Amino acid sequence: MTTLDAPMFLLVVVVMGLATYATRLAGYWLLQGVEIKGRAKAALDAVPAAVLTAVIAPAVFLQGPAEMIAGAIALAVALLRAPLLVTIAMGVASAALLRQVM
Repeated sequence: MTTLDAPMFLLVVVVMGLATYATRLAGYWLLQGVEIKGRAKAALDAVPAAVLTAVIAPAVFLQGPAEMIAGAIALAVALLRAPLLVTIAMGVASAALLRQVM
């Protein structure tokens, strides 16, 4: 990255962050006073895990054996009903360790 690219990169990151934050605020604003329950609530509760899976799955299956094993470890931790942060930390730590070993 050249010196001239750094300010543009920072600007892009800041604008993307603001756009993400704006969408969250819009969601809260549009749904204030609306009670979500039943199947709609269950579907919305599943969105974070589904998005995380969609982002991580290609890396698990397309990178190599270390990532596939780390993905299996993370899946095992998730099946034990560990919190999401613990599951992610175990997956990242095992991928880092396995990359060094393999």
